[in-house]
Amino acid sequence: MNDYLPHREPMLMVDKIIEMNSEYVETIFKIREDNIFVQNGFFVEAGLIENAAQTCSSIVAKGFYVDENNCDKEEVNVVGFISALKSLKIHALVLVGDTIKNRAALVSTFVTDDYTLCTMKCETFLGERLILEGEINLFIQETK
Repeated sequence: MNDYLPHREPMLMVDKIIEMNSEYVETIFKIREDNIFVQNGFFVEAGLIENAAQTCSSIVAKGFYVDENNCDKEEVNVVGFISALKSLKIHALVLVGDTIKNRAALVSTFVTDDYTLCTMKCETFLGERLILEGEINLFIQETK
């Protein structure tokens, strides 16, 4: 299922998509010592934001990877990036070895022939503790 993410190592910040439909996604990610966003044993703010954005992108990016019959397309390349942080609160950092869970919901989407823009509400948890919350805008486009 990670094939619905427009990211690859070393920038892949989602281990598994647990649940996904057209408006909601839930993922998990274990923080490893060799992650590029780990500093002094902590997964820093930029990593938490990237992890949340990748979780969010999977909902919209899936439309580029799957056809109208829900069959996987061949040879698809998608690029995605954060176009705006509408709101963001980081309550705590997590440590190497921690596994975080992300939940994201689609707030709005704008689709053209060339790209998709979307606004997503996202939350990140360590166990039951809220680590990150906010709304982000994403730009996602298939590259030829």
